[in-house]
Amino acid sequence: MSTQHASAELTLGTTGIAKRPVDAAESRTANRIWWDADADDYHAEHGDFLGAADFVWCPEGVREEDARLLGDVVGKRVLEVGCGSAPCARWLTAQGARAVAFDISTGMLRHAAAANRETGIDVPLVQASADELPFADGSFDAACSAFGAVPFVADSGAVMREVSRVLRPGAPWVFAVTHPIRWIFPDDPGPSGLTVTQSYFDRTPYVEVDGLGRATYVEHHRTMGDYVRQLADAGLELEDLLEPEWPAGHDREWGQWSPLRGKLFPGTAIFRTRKR
Repeated sequence: MSTQHASAELTLGTTGIAKRPVDAAESRTANRIWWDADADDYHAEHGDFLGAADFVWCPEGVREEDARLLGDVVGKRVLEVGCGSAPCARWLTAQGARAVAFDISTGMLRHAAAANRETGIDVPLVQASADELPFADGSFDAACSAFGAVPFVADSGAVMREVSRVLRPGAPWVFAVTHPIRWIFPDDPGPSGLTVTQSYFDRTPYVEVDGLGRATYVEHHRTMGDYVRQLADAGLELEDLLEPEWPAGHDREWGQWSPLRGKLFPGTAIFRTRKR
């Protein structure tokens, strides 16, 4: 278990780790209660790095201001998937987009509402699960996710289909996730995190459980090929795949991300896709 999020683990009664199947309902419940419990600590730890109205794609520090993976957003209706406190949606709004943000966690949306008030950028906030979107078909011009939702649902293919459904033809869908190769290593930023300990092909989710065996946190692994097939099945064309290198002089550790590991293998995969 993580020592960085001991408060949430204590609140939820987390006692250990299991490797077992988890269905959609259990994944939703576990991650809603986890992010509710961890929201305050998460923002205390990472809030300065993420900002209140900034679009940071990943711990490597790639910013949409520089990368422009979504293209011109002026006047576009953009959906942020798994928004957390919604700094990306507020940045998009400041650039002239009409952004809407959603998250499954009440705790995260509480931080998002507070940041709306603090910045004066009033982004509409919705509570929802990414595999069951409460939006009409073809209602958005673009969608994005910076480490939100995709790894935390039991069926990420359902997320791709739902995002595709709410996008207009030709609209971009860009999302960042933990690079699948990271799953073969322990979740450790130090030297212990450089030794392979599990199979890349084992899709059994990582599950933290309480004393009764109930999931308190769930994260799902997909291979690169899994993502490519899910995108194709959802009618989404893969235009680019970014694997950000660790930038010189960047000494910040974030969970398993560190300069030591970042110099050797990628930590993030950013998929830039477009609806056919």
